[in-house]
Amino acid sequence: MSSELKRISASGLEAFIARAFAAVNVCDIEARSIAELMVRADLSGADGHGVFRLPQYIRRIKGGAVNVKPAIRVVREAPGMALVDGDNGMGHLVMRFAAEKAIEKARTAGVAWVGVKWSNHAGPASLYASMPIAHDMIGLYLAVGNANHLAAWGGLDMLLSTNPIAVGIPADKEPPIVLDMATTVAAYGKVKTAAQRGETMPDGWMIDREGRPLTDPRRANEGLLLPIGGYKGYGLALVFGLLAGTLNGAAMGREVVDFNADDKSPTNTGHVIVAINVSAFRPPAEFKASVDGLIRDIRKSKRLPGVDAIRLPGERSHAKRAERTKLGIPLTAPLLDNLNQLAAELKIAALG
Repeated sequence: MSSELKRISASGLEAFIARAFAAVNVCDIEARSIAELMVRADLSGADGHGVFRLPQYIRRIKGGAVNVKPAIRVVREAPGMALVDGDNGMGHLVMRFAAEKAIEKARTAGVAWVGVKWSNHAGPASLYASMPIAHDMIGLYLAVGNANHLAAWGGLDMLLSTNPIAVGIPADKEPPIVLDMATTVAAYGKVKTAAQRGETMPDGWMIDREGRPLTDPRRANEGLLLPIGGYKGYGLALVFGLLAGTLNGAAMGREVVDFNADDKSPTNTGHVIVAINVSAFRPPAEFKASVDGLIRDIRKSKRLPGVDAIRLPGERSHAKRAERTKLGIPLTAPLLDNLNQLAAELKIAALG
């Protein structure tokens, strides 16, 4: 597979994405903002949530499912909370607005919870949980996934999604702790990337409707994703959906639109971003030094036989970001072909 990879610089990829959005009437400033966040996803190794999604995003815009000129606004507000209406705009724009609002409120309230409705797919959860870190804050993010691929524990009706959680915790000299996980064993984006690459899925990602392992990602529509930890993962998916969807007046359960199959219907995607101001609890420098100490204790702790290293959440993403910033973002041949086909359709410069 490595021989089929082509490296594209982050700046080159960002410019390409911005051109694509501008070609479908997204204003230049917002096109660049979306592109920057999508490339940030690719730099961190979230390959199923970066430029891989561009053709799908463009299809949905062209199909009328996404508003390219949204009036994103706060519709309910108190000192420690807000409810944001994304006006069916691109999820990246809506969530950047919501994260900035949460950070602003947490400066005075200590903790701020911002719910979101009428948004769209916004890329990896870690993007938004990480935003408060630069302000000596902890970030917490929840969302309702953009398609139902999970059944209630023991059921067959797909009434739940991968409903992710991400937490970003600042450190001092060490990289921050950034946990980003779906409530399913694998996010559906990983299934889609495996299909595009012609790979099989490991046992344990999906089952068919007879409960047998499903390993061919091209048959994913015949099966169900499995929750992490059995019934516990199902419970987390349910609760996160209630908090990010139902509480905000966003889609949940049968209301969720499968944005993989539908290019015309608004999804009314729900999110939650929470910013926790560390200084409301203790001096940030003191807190971050304590986080550093714990990280080092864990990293240096005794290992089981055959284990080469103990890693912390976000460590691999941090390493990938450094490597890809230097060497470029790897794109597979099928993905590069798809992107250059999109460029031809939009009449913009290709990726080379």
